[in-house]
Order: sequence, then C-alpha cells, then structure tokens
Amino acid sequence: MQEGKCLHQWEMTNVQPGFIITEKCAHCKIISTYFSNEQRPPLEEYREGDHFWNVMESAQSIRFDLKCHNCDLLVEYTELCGIMLCTGCSEECKLGKIMKQLENERTWLYVAFGFLPVYKKKKLSDKKILYLEDYFNQRRKSTVSHVKFVSHELIDDIADCYGEVIKDIGMLELAAPDQ
Repeated sequence: MQEGKCLHQWEMTNVQPGFIITEKCAHCKIISTYFSNEQRPPLEEYREGDHFWNVMESAQSIRFDLKCHNCDLLVEYTELCGIMLCTGCSEECKLGKIMKQLENERTWLYVAFGFLPVYKKKKLSDKKILYLEDYFNQRRKSTVSHVKFVSHELIDDIADCYGEVIKDIGMLELAAPDQ
C-alpha cells in the first residue's frame, strides 16, 4: 500500500532506553548533545581537537522508530534525541506562548528534541513530527484532549528550559494505567 493512501496505525519499534548527555565546550561555549544507550554512560571530561568537553547534565530517555501496522512503513528517528513535555516555564518563550494558546483546546505540548548544536545536526522533518503527533493522538484514550508536537528549534536557549524529558515508555501513556 502506498504511503499516501494508507491511514497509518503507528506502533513503536526499535525502542532503546538510554541517556541524553549534554556537554559544553569550556573553550568555545558550544553546547552539544548525544544519546548513549550504555547503562553507565561516560561522564568524564575529554578533549576533541580544540574542544574541551565537560558534561553539564544527563537525563534518562528513550529512542524509537515508528512502524505502520497497516502498510509496514518504517519511519526511523535517528535524529530524535528524546521527547520533552513543555512545562510552560516562561511566557517569553515561543513554546510558552504556543502552550498558552493550546490550553483552551486541552492540548498537551511536546517537543521533539533533536541533537545540539542545532546548526550542525540533522533536523527532524515536519512530516516526522506529524507522524509522532499521529502516533500519540491515536493512542489517546480520551477524546477530550490531544497532543501537539513541535521542534526543539523553537526553544531560544535550551539552558533556560525546564521542560520534562520523557524517561520511559510508561511516561508516554498520558493516561492512568489500568488497575
């Protein structure tokens, strides 16, 4: 079945638990991220050319791909570092403004968090962001609320962001588990 004619029913595949490692170069002040699926990721400082990298933080996360149950389309998310829930920490932030607009629609705002620095890394396409949105909205048990995904490129300064990184598959449910 061709992609354009399929009403995709997404399922998560190739799930990898791990850590988002955020580091900063002491020399040029560039902030960089990478995903480590090691149980104990390396957190020590190191040199790389002119760069002297120090770990700023690490956050537990997961990576995954999406596969359509109907047409077997596999969408790989190699450029997705993790998913972050916007907490609306600043009204000046572009995401805070979007979140405020979506409140009346009962829509949760999530960030498809790619790798930093943004200008050097491959970005998530708008189509892949829409597929993420479709996946999460298809799984919603409630018809009252929805999920909206945006790119992390809308965050002006990631160092000022208090968004909540989704740590495991259970946190992706958005509904209380069945008893």
